[in-house]
Amino acid sequence: LGPTSGELTVSPQISSLLELGSGFNPEFTGRENVFVNAAFHGLTHREAAARYDEIASFADIGGFIDQPVKIYSSGMFMRLAFAISIHMEPEVLLLDEVLAVGDVFFQQKCYERLKRLQERGTAIVLVTHSMADVRAFCKRGLWLDHGRQAFLGDANEAVEHYLFLEQASRTGEVVTSASALPASARRSSPPC
Repeated sequence: LGPTSGELTVSPQISSLLELGSGFNPEFTGRENVFVNAAFHGLTHREAAARYDEIASFADIGGFIDQPVKIYSSGMFMRLAFAISIHMEPEVLLLDEVLAVGDVFFQQKCYERLKRLQERGTAIVLVTHSMADVRAFCKRGLWLDHGRQAFLGDANEAVEHYLFLEQASRTGEVVTSASALPASARRSSPPC
């Protein structure tokens, strides 16, 4: 989709994981899909081969790496897709609700790797409904309400605004905007 306004110029080093298995050929094995996705990201076969062992190790799906991905569970898809995305050494990494699929131990491994990417200077855009993930991982938060910006700023404040206004709407309280939050509500953590 084209933007409604504005312009964004980006480098070619962008990796995204917006939908499980996007870019995967279901008939190809996991191994074959690693090389196809690496080619999509501009890597040569030699460069992909140099990263293959690390990708396979991170995905941790064992012998299924040599099976067609059409037989993978959603968790296996996510493991492989995530492993490929983070090993492309992107400058910008877009992740849309992908970590909701994996088990807690794999999620922890993913967040550890994301922290290392952040420290290296990778910009990470995490789209999620998990307030715990936002609090634990993000520095800045953008809350969109029906496609409009409701809040942009500190991630913890974004969570507080969202939870306060969501609770108000469920209890029937009338709050016209996030700026209507009382200072005490903005500074205290809502119960989870």
